[in-house]
Amino acid sequence: MLSFFFSFLPGEGGPGHYAASGYSVYEEENEHLQEGLRAKVSALKSLTIDIGTEVKCQNKMLDEMDTDFDSTGGLLGATIGRVKQLSRGSQTKLLCYMLLFCFFVFFVVYWLMILR
Repeated sequence: MLSFFFSFLPGEGGPGHYAASGYSVYEEENEHLQEGLRAKVSALKSLTIDIGTEVKCQNKMLDEMDTDFDSTGGLLGATIGRVKQLSRGSQTKLLCYMLLFCFFVFFVVYWLMILR
């Protein structure tokens, strides 16, 4: 039992003593796991940077679309306002008078052609 306890003390058993105790195996395994973890962290970092870049591009595109929709909405609003103004009646009366005048001119010209 005491030999087992003394086998872990530094300087006991020579330079290959830690290899016999299994310490270097665990140390190598930890270093291997650390390298794997570093690679995963590096991949996550680059993925996060790519996601951030994509989000910035998408936000810029959405802002441009919002501006375009606002200008289109203003144009449609003005057009609908003009259509409503035409349908209110003041323009309708003018259109009816112009149509009656065209019929009057047509009949006058027709009547003049018949008399010849």
